[in-house]
Amino acid sequence: MSTPTFQTKQVDVRGPRFAAWITTAVLVAVLILSSISTLAAGLLLAVQAVVFAIGAAFGPRRSPYGQLYAAAVAPRLSPTVDLEPVAPLRFAQLVGLVFAVTGTVGFLLGAGLVGGIATGFALFAALLNAAFGICLGCQIYPLVSRLRGPATSPAA
Repeated sequence: MSTPTFQTKQVDVRGPRFAAWITTAVLVAVLILSSISTLAAGLLLAVQAVVFAIGAAFGPRRSPYGQLYAAAVAPRLSPTVDLEPVAPLRFAQLVGLVFAVTGTVGFLLGAGLVGGIATGFALFAALLNAAFGICLGCQIYPLVSRLRGPATSPAA
């Protein structure tokens, strides 16, 4: 019985890295667009914010990029034993959401500098995860968890 719970609370590390590559490409496109049209940049960043929101609310498997990975990439790969917990990944998506919403509001209100800086922070984090497997949100997650206090376990 504990195996299905384990599997649902852990994901193949290659999925979030795949998602980080797509996120990196989208955020680079946002920054390029921002030099042409802050409105277009804001709209594209809003789409990325929705992706972050889905990942934060439902986890990496249910996010659009996670579903793409599961459907198109994972079947072509060998099975993995390299898994990571879902909770820090959801937190990382929440952090990305905060930057994306900040950037979107900045771009849509004509504050291109605010939009660019927020997008740059999100891009840095996505690229770090994609290229080096370092998830900044995941690194911050234990600290935030300790600040929230002890969690109550449903099994207790």
